Amino acid sequence: MARRSRSRTQSPSTRRSAGGAGEQPPAEATNPSPILELLVVFALVFVVQGVTAFAGVMGMLFVLAPPLSTNPWTIVTSVYAHSGLGHLLSNSLALLVFGWPVARATTRLRFHVFFAIAGAIAGVAQLVLTGALAALPLAPIAPTTGVLGASGAVFALLGYLVASNRLSNGLASLVDVPGWLSALVFVGLAIGVTLATASPGVAVLAHFAGFLVGALAGRARLLAVRP
Repeated sequence: MARRSRSRTQSPSTRRSAGGAGEQPPAEATNPSPILELLVVFALVFVVQGVTAFAGVMGMLFVLAPPLSTNPWTIVTSVYAHSGLGHLLSNSLALLVFGWPVARATTRLRFHVFFAIAGAIAGVAQLVLTGALAALPLAPIAPTTGVLGASGAVFALLGYLVASNRLSNGLASLVDVPGWLSALVFVGLAIGVTLATASPGVAVLAHFAGFLVGALAGRARLLAVRP
């Protein structure tokens, strides 16, 4: 909302100063936050899931399952779908906590593209990695039959925050860390975060892949807006 002028008798020079470019709010300050947009998308997709479940086509539309070529659109749609109300609420809360700082530091388009791509990579990694591990002799891992949810994308936001905050950037500028050591640290952090959130029915490899993708993107400052 534009503020009213305090006086009707301002001079032309004053009016020009008040209307200068330096006084205008940033363009994105008046636009809805991408976080709020994602929450709306989550809610709408959840409603559509309930409707399509009665028709027996919810899985075909929203569950990422092997082979990927059968329903390729689920590589993206599964990122915004959830298995239940608790799943939806937990991911929404995590999105608010980890996503808001990232959204403030980048553009809406970059944020949405990053969220979708990171979530898709995490989901595909869950299927591919569990399938490969299950094929190993004596491996106590079953291949994933289907996955859905924004957890992988949310973990990517967490990874981005960890790798791109001022503290990590300051340490990197003070100490010359070899690339292989940085990669090893990121993998270790991804493993630690994954194990800390592991529980039955959780796509832990999607969490691992999402965090690692986010950490690598954060280290490269992929979402940073250059002046």
